[in-house]
Amino acid sequence: MSNRPLLLCTLLLLPAFLAPCVAQDSMGTIKVNVRLVEVYATVLDHKGKFVDGLRSDNFQILENGRPQRISIFESNTDALSCAILLDTTGSMREALPRVKNSVVKLIDTLDPQDSVAIFTFDDHLTVRQDFTTDKDAAKRAVLHTRAQGSTALFDAISEASEELAKRRGKKALIVFTDGDDNSSLLTAGGAIAQARKVGIPLYVIAEGEATHSSELGKVLNELSENTGGVAYRVRKADEIEEIFETIASNLRHLYLLSYKPLGDSSDGRWRKIDIQISGVQDYRLRAKQGYFPQ
Repeated sequence: MSNRPLLLCTLLLLPAFLAPCVAQDSMGTIKVNVRLVEVYATVLDHKGKFVDGLRSDNFQILENGRPQRISIFESNTDALSCAILLDTTGSMREALPRVKNSVVKLIDTLDPQDSVAIFTFDDHLTVRQDFTTDKDAAKRAVLHTRAQGSTALFDAISEASEELAKRRGKKALIVFTDGDDNSSLLTAGGAIAQARKVGIPLYVIAEGEATHSSELGKVLNELSENTGGVAYRVRKADEIEEIFETIASNLRHLYLLSYKPLGDSSDGRWRKIDIQISGVQDYRLRAKQGYFPQ
């Protein structure tokens, strides 16, 4: 899988957690089973400290105001699949060495059972290391990256998200970019819609030219907020390592709640998600706000 371009297919694949599973029984009847909706949640107390150790019965999910039954619950101690997507365009030459060192340190914070994949992008997405629990292999892939080419940020986020969505269990996508998108086929609106559809927490770090565009900043905020992630802006070079350390801490405190939606969702309309938590006072919650059924 190393150093191969990820090819685009003209068939748009639905994310695994929303795609219907169709089967036909011996009587010729078509049966459609709706798969699980995944919701990631990060819970903080009134002092901004992470709240760990919660159980499934501490959470209640409402979809369009209707309570849902949690089918699968994964706590902050369960294994994680983490995809790291690095901008390796020509403008990254100066920042890339510091970014590489910061990513290597983040990989070192992952638990032995966690999987990590390394993607890079310029005018296309490249898989440098497919998902692996071999952290040394992942670090080698990071250290071997080079800077060149133009910036297809939105396309890369979309393709990496679809690859990550195939994984079971908890997932997160970390993106570092230092430039505005100048070569994607996907528009900013399309990127936001795709992030909403896939629903994987997206942690975006913008540096250099990427921090100068108010329009890009708005898009990156929407991408992260719609998935329960966070967008960061690097103002000084020495902040890069600190931001990666903050993200590493976030990853250790993710909850994953999965449920089968009740009622008819065939209209394809936006489904609003609300999460209520018992047993924690004055909490603050980061989670996606809803989804479009497919």
